[in-house]
Amino acid sequence: MDDQVAARGRALALEDATGAAWAYADLDGAARALGQVLTAQGVRQGDRILIVSENCAAAVAALFATWRLGAVAVPVNARQSAREIDRIIAHACPRARMFTSEVSGDAAAHAARCDASAISGDWGRLDMSVAPGDGARSDADVAVVLYTTGTTGDPKGVMLTHDNLRFGAATSAAFRGMSARDLIYGVLPITHVFGLCSILVASVHVGATLRLIPRFDVRAVFDGLRQGITLFSGVPQMHALLMAHATRQGLEQLGADRLRFVSSGAAPLDPAWKRKAEGFYGVALQNGYGMTESTAGIAATHNAIGDPDTSVGPALPGIEVTIDEAVSGGGDRVGEVLTRGAHVMKGYFRNADATSQVLDPEGWLRTGDLGRIDDQGRLHIVGRCKELIINGGFNVYPPEVEAALNDHPDVVQAAVVGRSRNGDEDVLAFVQLARGGQTDEAALRSFVATRLAGYKRPSVYVFADSLPAAPTGKILKHRLIETFAAALR
Repeated sequence: MDDQVAARGRALALEDATGAAWAYADLDGAARALGQVLTAQGVRQGDRILIVSENCAAAVAALFATWRLGAVAVPVNARQSAREIDRIIAHACPRARMFTSEVSGDAAAHAARCDASAISGDWGRLDMSVAPGDGARSDADVAVVLYTTGTTGDPKGVMLTHDNLRFGAATSAAFRGMSARDLIYGVLPITHVFGLCSILVASVHVGATLRLIPRFDVRAVFDGLRQGITLFSGVPQMHALLMAHATRQGLEQLGADRLRFVSSGAAPLDPAWKRKAEGFYGVALQNGYGMTESTAGIAATHNAIGDPDTSVGPALPGIEVTIDEAVSGGGDRVGEVLTRGAHVMKGYFRNADATSQVLDPEGWLRTGDLGRIDDQGRLHIVGRCKELIINGGFNVYPPEVEAALNDHPDVVQAAVVGRSRNGDEDVLAFVQLARGGQTDEAALRSFVATRLAGYKRPSVYVFADSLPAAPTGKILKHRLIETFAAALR
């Protein structure tokens, strides 16, 4: 950011829903002022700072204040439940906790629960509390720890370094052709790697203007994109909702005259749906592939409008991708996608065993996804080694959802799988109740609502006397959708 302050300090950097309109010099001043507050509270290099937020200028100030101190940011989406956030706090042991209560009722609720007090200054308003922490210092090169739930249901903190973020931001900016002339629509959460690195840090890297939106609302996003936005990155569900909204208004096109770049990620594209989206936006829809452990980007397309390609494109510059065909055993050059380069995480925080399972001594990261590379060098994602579901662009791990369901006294066992629909994935729950159990769908929905963030909650429940299982008692998840097809219609 120092380069932008020196070269164009009065240029507009951020806008948000509170009415904030910060130049780069304002952002720098807010970060420095907030850093002084943190220092006065005893925060030191290597400490971790929890930032519970939805998109706003104050959250950005908190991030840059953390980095200026040499501390480590732990961004968490305010929509997560108290239980989920408590698990992250217990694992990360943050020295300070900050909440963007001004733009988020959920953040305000978490702040009250954590005995946080309001602090106001150049950054606007935040709520903050300070804890003793555990005295442990993170490595100096770590910039953020982004928590993603592992397949065991335990939180895993992905450690991304400053070099990871710099490389990811520069690569993302180059791929999108970003410049200081761009006005970028920032509705993807900056608490997640795509919004954090590929949008926020990339925008600052080139000196663009970023309009921060706390959360997706189809009417507001539809209107906002028509107000001079040049770049919009989203997930298929967002694009689908925008097109449906336009149809209800009797419109076939968005009508955003300055829009020049639109991308989609986090889910496969259907060719017919892709053509429809391109007709709606009037520009090519680019696709990409990445994950938190790879600082978002691994591969991306750069196609002309109308190109039928539905791959995720070739590897981005400076990134290696290969296929381990031994994992799949399915032939047709399909195997686990492996990647190597400056985008690969440092490892999982306080979890050496999990790190060694996905990072080998030569630097290759096992993605857990199945794919193939075609003769033109384009990567095609065909499935997952793991059971990860991507709903609305957010990772949903079935064991975590199953654990929440199984907490209910009337539930004998539960199995959760994903089902592709309209470019997204539904979370399906198959539930076996105890004999005589009185629980119904409404009661179970209410039960999990206090345990899981909205995007993790099942959209469909199927109740059954028994679930298909192997002789060992293991649920045969691959048979669930077929077995209960009638109930899923």
